[in-house]
Amino acid sequence: MTITNEPRQVDTVRTELSDPATGLPAVPEVSDRVRDLLARMTLEEKTAQIVGYWLDQNGVVAPMQGEMAAAQDDRATLPDVTRDGIGHYTRVYGTRPVDAEERAAWLWQEQRRLKRETRLGIPALVHEECLTGLAAWKAATFPTPLAWGASFDPELVEQVGRAIGDSMRELGIHQGLAPVLDVVRDPRWGRVDECIGEDPYLVGTVGTAYVRGLQDAGVHATLKHFLGYSASRAGRNHAPVSAGPREIRDVFLPPFEMALLDGGARSVMNSYTETDGVPMAANPEYLTGVLREQLGFDGTVVADYFAIAFLEVMHAVAADRGEAAALALEAGIDVELPTGDAYLQPLLERVRSGQLDEAYVDRAVLRALAQKEALGLLDPEAYEDEPPTGVDLDSPRHQALARRLAEESIVLLGNDGVLPVRQTPGTVAVIGPNADRAEALQGCYSFANHVLAAHPGLPLGFSIPTVAEALTDAFAGASVRVVEGCTVEGEDRTGIADAVAAATEAELAVVVVGDQAGLFGRGTVGEGNDSESLDLPGVQRDLVEAVVATGTPVVLVLLTGRPYAVSWALDGEGPRPAAVLQAFFPGEGGGLAIADVVTGRVNPSGRLPVSLPRSAGAQPYSYLHPALGGPSDVTATDSTPVRPFGFGLSYASFEYADLVVDESVRAGSAFSASVTVTNTGSVAGAHVVQLFGHDVAGSVTRPVVQLLGYARVDLDAGASVRLAFTVPTTRLAFSDRRMVRIVEPGDVEVWVGSHAAASASVADADTATGGVIVNERATAARVLPGTATPRALLAVEGPVHEVTTRDARLVTWEVVG
Repeated sequence: MTITNEPRQVDTVRTELSDPATGLPAVPEVSDRVRDLLARMTLEEKTAQIVGYWLDQNGVVAPMQGEMAAAQDDRATLPDVTRDGIGHYTRVYGTRPVDAEERAAWLWQEQRRLKRETRLGIPALVHEECLTGLAAWKAATFPTPLAWGASFDPELVEQVGRAIGDSMRELGIHQGLAPVLDVVRDPRWGRVDECIGEDPYLVGTVGTAYVRGLQDAGVHATLKHFLGYSASRAGRNHAPVSAGPREIRDVFLPPFEMALLDGGARSVMNSYTETDGVPMAANPEYLTGVLREQLGFDGTVVADYFAIAFLEVMHAVAADRGEAAALALEAGIDVELPTGDAYLQPLLERVRSGQLDEAYVDRAVLRALAQKEALGLLDPEAYEDEPPTGVDLDSPRHQALARRLAEESIVLLGNDGVLPVRQTPGTVAVIGPNADRAEALQGCYSFANHVLAAHPGLPLGFSIPTVAEALTDAFAGASVRVVEGCTVEGEDRTGIADAVAAATEAELAVVVVGDQAGLFGRGTVGEGNDSESLDLPGVQRDLVEAVVATGTPVVLVLLTGRPYAVSWALDGEGPRPAAVLQAFFPGEGGGLAIADVVTGRVNPSGRLPVSLPRSAGAQPYSYLHPALGGPSDVTATDSTPVRPFGFGLSYASFEYADLVVDESVRAGSAFSASVTVTNTGSVAGAHVVQLFGHDVAGSVTRPVVQLLGYARVDLDAGASVRLAFTVPTTRLAFSDRRMVRIVEPGDVEVWVGSHAAASASVADADTATGGVIVNERATAARVLPGTATPRALLAVEGPVHEVTTRDARLVTWEVVG
């Protein structure tokens, strides 16, 4: 078995996963070496290979970490703990601040000990978090995944994934617990900043790019959280999933399908949530039926931390850890992380009592050993080289990639002409709780906010200029005053007066507000930090409005991990900021990138990967709604987003012309769409060309608009380019009433637009809102002006095509003139 990123072609159903004669799991296809290892193992040695061990179990990375890891004896020595071997070492570098070279030297020594002193000599697989970079002290911090989505640049994300993977592999790390492929459904959910966006295709293409980059470096990616986690009720973490089987298969599954079949991802992590009463950690329908039988996945499924124990202590579907272990193993979870809370002694007792057949253990062990073989851990030369020296986890390469991705991800939401500021003002006020804090640039799973927050006084260990520092350098010669004004949270308004005074004396005010990322109550966004409100936390709105009231031109920078309801800043009737920038936790290069956008060195090109919400009460909302899932005249509530999916302004302007779409296509084949894009502005810029579609009539309800594909192009002022898209009709597929994914004959409207609500005519605007608003003025108010082509009509001809994994999934594009 080798690591590969080549697309894998498999049949729709793989019957060898079970033995019809016995009802027991069939033996996975593995090498003779792996099969021989299993044959020589005792039951204790088998279970040891399917659990992790948390070396620093008393850390503060997760809530109840010490309690849930109680099965570990922290007084035992590693030779005692690993006498039968060990599957994973959990977060060797990422649980507390450690020197990377010293830790690597220890790890090499420990792996050699495992090879020499355990009976079978199998090293441990080492896993770490790596969502915004390797989550280790002094390692580079890249933009959060929501910023990846805003860039619409999978090629750049792949380079970032490769850089992260190179750092991990150098340190002897084998598996990264990323990317997150959950599709955003409710911005109140705290983990939105870990997600890529609200469109499955955007999530799938960008997430697959990250997988390719990471695995090209020799590190196995872990797709999470399978499946439907982001649809937890009302955005509450771990709450039951409010989604039917069709939504799960058509919205939440496609990104995983793409990352597995087109990216070759080698591991998957389960979701904590339950779906229709069945926790995903104990759900064979999805973990085996969908993941393995339908998609042909042959890698490992690892448990999200403590998810197996949660079957007993939270979901209450198991009476004890032994029953929890049996449920998870039968469902298809191969490896328990972070510790062996259920898969060690409780599982041993379950098997020996005859309550669980050992064949389930064997299946998991074979997969775990096959993964170790693919990673080179079974080779004689593993860890016989010298540990790394001269380690640089924030090299110039890391810094350049982090800054470029930050630049491409910043979204210009509004601009009355104040931006770009090309002439340095005499005086500048930089105001706000996020103006001069490095932590404000980093996401929940950055080391700074995930771990280092529990170690006050320790430095970040790498350079990360704040927005205030970057603007001070950018406005060299100006008098720059930095004022906090208020904190991110809290009700203290006493600092607002100082901010008002600074703004009054300034020619320009840059106000930086937003979130503090953290975990489980330690912050305003992040894992466990769900919100009942989508207003800016604390008194930050009061601060912004007070500064705007001075009359000084204000550039508002939203440094957040979720989209907030800020219609007052963009469309309010009173005084408003002159410009608004959205920066989703842009990482270590974010301060510099924001300064570059403000001064015009960088032309903003980011697009909203999520709709900008009108209110918390309008949630959950997705632009992929059917007619009655959005605004209409049959409800008094208005769910129209303040800015739609795909929205983003530029210092240039772009026009589309001459859209040509095939008149017809056979279901199961592909069609072509071409368009000319022109930069009609006076400056060069990058532009995201978005190809949309609308199924005119379907056998089940269909969204009023759907992203079919996209292309990111750079154009000089006055330049034009003609783009040709090749679109497989699987982009129009959905699950029919039999729950079979099909491409259905019928008419489809196809167009190019600058965002999901852009329309070329009043008739198109009516269609964009679902055709259920009878008042023409109300329809116009719900559709923001934007550039779009007229809609072309494509006839999809029969018969019905049933989709398999052999079908193409990806839209391709090329420059043809």
